[in-house]
Amino acid sequence: MVTVMATGTFDILHPGHALYLKKSKDLGGENAKLVVVVARDSTVRNRKRIPIIEENQRLEMIKYLKPVDEAHLGYNGDKFKIVKEINPDIITIGADQDFDTEKLEESLHKEGINAKVIQVDAYHTAELDSSSKIIKKIKESNFKEYV
Repeated sequence: MVTVMATGTFDILHPGHALYLKKSKDLGGENAKLVVVVARDSTVRNRKRIPIIEENQRLEMIKYLKPVDEAHLGYNGDKFKIVKEINPDIITIGADQDFDTEKLEESLHKEGINAKVIQVDAYHTAELDSSSKIIKKIKESNFKEYV
């Protein structure tokens, strides 16, 4: 069985998240196991913004998604610790993520992790296809349309 690991913030779930996870599992082939690592609130604050949904609720929602076999919170500090525990064959990166997959793979190999890193190229295009766009629309609307 091939183990695929997908990672992300998964704040304000939208169809793009589901597509990313489905395509990630598909990369492992038949009977693949998809393990998802949800970023900690502290990681999200340091890299993106203040998360809207706190980490335990984001983790709970990911566990409900059909392609997901397991889901875990990442660790604070050592970003390789959870990867070593899961020991995936493949690690996927979202289509909208800005990563150099070759450099990431090199870093993993230096840590003794022999996973292949693949960027998922499928992206769900819609008016609200990212958490950031959803947040922006809510801010702009001032909830007038919803009250």
